This record gives sequence, structure tokens and C-alpha cells, in this order.
Amino acid sequence: MRVALCQLDIAWEDKKVNLEQAKVYIEEAKEEGAEIIFFPEMSFTGFSMNVNLIKEEHGETLKEVREMVAANQIAVGIGWVKAEETGGKESIKNFYTVIGSQGEILSNYVKIHPFHYAKEDQYFTAGNRIALFEYRERMFSTFLCYDLRFPEVFEIASRKAEIIAVPANWPQARKEHWLTLLRARAIENQVYMLGINCVGEKEGQYFSGDSCVIDPNGNIMESLSDQEGLIVLDIPNNTAQIREGFPVKQDRQPELYQKLSEEINGNFE
Repeated sequence: MRVALCQLDIAWEDKKVNLEQAKVYIEEAKEEGAEIIFFPEMSFTGFSMNVNLIKEEHGETLKEVREMVAANQIAVGIGWVKAEETGGKESIKNFYTVIGSQGEILSNYVKIHPFHYAKEDQYFTAGNRIALFEYRERMFSTFLCYDLRFPEVFEIASRKAEIIAVPANWPQARKEHWLTLLRARAIENQVYMLGINCVGEKEGQYFSGDSCVIDPNGNIMESLSDQEGLIVLDIPNNTAQIREGFPVKQDRQPELYQKLSEEINGNFE
């Protein structure tokens, strides 16, 4: 499986400019033989809380990207903001959608953990489902940025997924957290981790990117820092063999962990 990670210098809240740049990178990824390309979280707006400006009700961005997919026959993962009506009330969600090479929707993920520190939880409704999709006989999952700090959901996803993508808007100030957590999630779950970040100055914060591909042993296969561009890399089909050779997962005791969790919660009520 040949994948592409697009480390985009996102023009703040400017979908038109960012979509034009995305078209260039989709074409480049296709030329380099990639079968799927992933863009960062909130790919074409940046990590904005200006929901009235960036929200979409009818998936306008998806329509534009689908045209790029049709022209290039490559799967594309993008982050965008969707407004939905729930019980007569508007709900804003941080979406990540993967569109297959024939224009079909392979996956829709809503960020499970809004970033409280940046007040994301005040504007966005949290998701409650893990996304899994199969593409060209490989099983993928996607999470978003802050989700990376919560290992439980990665363990659950890795029961099926062999490749997990984490699109993000992760600032340089916490770069070492980003790299360490990506490596940890790869090692503990024996999966390939794809970290897809933005780069450049955004609203007073600098993003160094550090997009990377990490193998199930925690080795960084390739990375990109401090510049816009693509990582294009082949992901070996060897996750099953790695897990068989070092069978960590078979020693997990989920029922015991649940019992211990209930006990410790009860002790502090």
C-alpha cells in the first residue's frame, strides 16, 4: 500500500486557497504512485473556532474533493466541519472523511475528544464511534489530533486496524509529545501510525509539522519538518506477522481491566 501524507501550510479560514493547493498535491501524489492521500485536521480552514464561517450543511468541500478524486483515481482523507440538526438543535462536528478512489465514502469520523484546553468543546459536539474502513485489502482507522492522548480508543481500533492515521493541527510547542505519543501508539498496538500535521504560522502559533510514518516497532520510517510537502511511502503488509512473532495482544486482560476500573472508581465515590 503506497500512501501519501500532505503536510499543508493551511491558509487560515480560506477554503478556496487551500482547495487549490490540495488539488496540486493530489495530482503530485498520484504521479508518485500513491493509492491514498491524507490531509491534516480541518484541512482547508485550519483549527478555527469560528464555526459560523467554516461550517457546512451540505458538504460543499466533499463535492469539490470528489471532483479531484474522479480526475486522479486516488482515495483522499480530509478534515472539515459539519453542521447537523439534532432534535431541532444545531450540532457542529469536527469531521474526518475518507473518500475512495471511485468517489464512495469509505469512512466518516467525528472527533471523540474535543480539545478542552483550546475551548473546542464549547463549539463542537464530541463523536462516539470509532471509524474503521478497508481499502485495497488493508484495514485502516482514523482519529484526530487530541485523540492521540487517549490510548484506550487506539487499542480498540487496533483489534481490526493495521494502519491508523492521525490528522492534526499540533503546535511545535508540544512537538515531543506528538512524536512520543505516535511512537507509543504504534508500539503498544503493533500498528503503522500515520501522523499528518499542518505547518507554518497560524494565529500566533507555529506548527513545525513533523508529519511521519511510524512502523509497529516504533521506528520512524520517514518524516517531514518545517516545510510544506508530501511524504510518499510504501506500507509493508506485515502487521500480522509482527503480531504473531511477538504476540503482545494475546496477553491483554480486558475483563480484568474493566473490573479494576470499576473497583477503583467505587473506592473513591
